[in-house]
Amino acid sequence: MMKVIVTEDQIEGGAKAFEIFEKGIKDGAKVLGLATGSTPETLYQNWVKSDLNCSGLTSINLDEYVGLKPDNPQSYHYFMQKHLFDKKPFKKTYIPDGMAKDIPAFCKKYDQIIKDNPIDIQLLGIGRNGHIAFNEPGTSFEIGTHEVKLTENTIKANSRFFDNIDEVPKSAICMGPANIMASKKIVLMAFGEKKAHAVKEMIEGPITEDVPASILQKHADVTVIVDKAAAKELDDKYKN
Repeated sequence: MMKVIVTEDQIEGGAKAFEIFEKGIKDGAKVLGLATGSTPETLYQNWVKSDLNCSGLTSINLDEYVGLKPDNPQSYHYFMQKHLFDKKPFKKTYIPDGMAKDIPAFCKKYDQIIKDNPIDIQLLGIGRNGHIAFNEPGTSFEIGTHEVKLTENTIKANSRFFDNIDEVPKSAICMGPANIMASKKIVLMAFGEKKAHAVKEMIEGPITEDVPASILQKHADVTVIVDKAAAKELDDKYKN
C-alpha cells in the first residue's frame, strides 16, 4: 500500500518525514534503515533540532562506496557523522565497510546484521532512472547486499564531488531490493522536477526490474513524500 504526501517543497518534505520517524520511534521502532545524499538533508536537519533521544536506536545504512575510508569527506560514513550521528548519537550504527578486503564475505555478514536487526523504518530516495540505493535498472528483486559496479552516468554525476573523475569510486556495497522489502515500513523522499517521471513509474507503472523502485508497490506500508515538482506527472488522485 502506497500513501503519497505532496508537500510544497523539500523543507516541508523533510519536516513531514521527520514526523513519521519521530512517531515511529515513540511507538517503539528501534532499528532504522538510513540513506545519504541531498534528498534527506532536510529530514536530518529537523532530527538534529529536535529533542529526540536516539541513544537506544540502531541504524543500518543502505550503502557505501568501495575504496573510501570512513574519514574521507565523500564517504557515506562521513556524511552520516556530519549530518546526524555527531549531534544525535545512536546506540549502534552499521554502514557498509568500503575498505573490506573480501567484499562477498562482507556482503553476507551485512545480510546477517539486517536479519539480526529487522528494520522497523527504512528511508529511501529515488534516482532519475528509478534506482533505489545503488540498485540500478536490471537488478534482481531477489538479491541481498551486493557489490554494484557504478554506471558511467552515476560516476559522471558523482564527479562533481571529487577533484577529478579518476578519484570517483567505480563500485559500491549496497543493500539489495530483498533487504529493503524486508523492512516493516518504508519512507521514500523525492524532490524536484527531474524526479517526476521516476516517481510516476514507481507508483503507477508496471512492477519491473527495469524500474527498481516499482517493487515497492508490493510492500504493505510505504509512504512517498514528494514536492509539487516531483509529483507533477502523477495521476490527480494522488495529489489531494
